Amino acid sequence: MPCRAMDLGELISENRVARLASLAGIAAQVGYRRRPGRYGGKPAAVVENRLAQRFETSMPNQAWVTDITYIRTHEGWLYLCVVIDLFSRRVVGWSAHSPG
Repeated sequence: MPCRAMDLGELISENRVARLASLAGIAAQVGYRRRPGRYGGKPAAVVENRLAQRFETSMPNQAWVTDITYIRTHEGWLYLCVVIDLFSRRVVGWSAHSPG
């Protein structure tokens, strides 16, 4: 059954898309391969939960929150940490680190 490309308005079949993608060397990546080893574990530091799910503040710099995430790039993993002020919801600081 032909597919309609939304932006260009052209009718093409799935087989044509598959053939052109194969010729261009494009392939879908389905998930990431996990290396054998240990995953998870205990956090490095456990801190008391002082906010108790109260995320409203009346003045700036009363409470900051942070999150750490990792992003897969062609060179390897990139770890990103962001600190946000709860009053203004603005980024106070951030840091990126590439291990290894």
